[in-house]
Amino acid sequence: MEASTMIAMVHKYVEAFDKQDMNIIKEIYSEDAIVEDPVGTDVHVGIDSVCAFYEGALQSGAKLALSGEPRCSGNAVAFPFQVQMPGITIDIIDVFEFNADGRVNSMKAYWSDGNMKST
Repeated sequence: MEASTMIAMVHKYVEAFDKQDMNIIKEIYSEDAIVEDPVGTDVHVGIDSVCAFYEGALQSGAKLALSGEPRCSGNAVAFPFQVQMPGITIDIIDVFEFNADGRVNSMKAYWSDGNMKST
């Protein structure tokens, strides 16, 4: 998969939060997607479970801002960003892995309490 295609998907992900648009989330993820956010917590398996997870995230009013350049390798892209909500900012690194159809089939988010800051 081309790096430019994977990076474009990262920007679509940020756009989904900006527009609070579940349709973009559905475009990004495969039917059998797995989301682990943050790593070490319950895994959301399948598009219905993934969408249920993101419905809450989008409704929270959270906005995303890239805080560095995405890095691509093989069928994956890792990217640093901040989640910005009233009163709090969280520094996160996400890793998307893509299937042969160019959709995200695995997302892992790396962050913990130590990455949360009051604003």
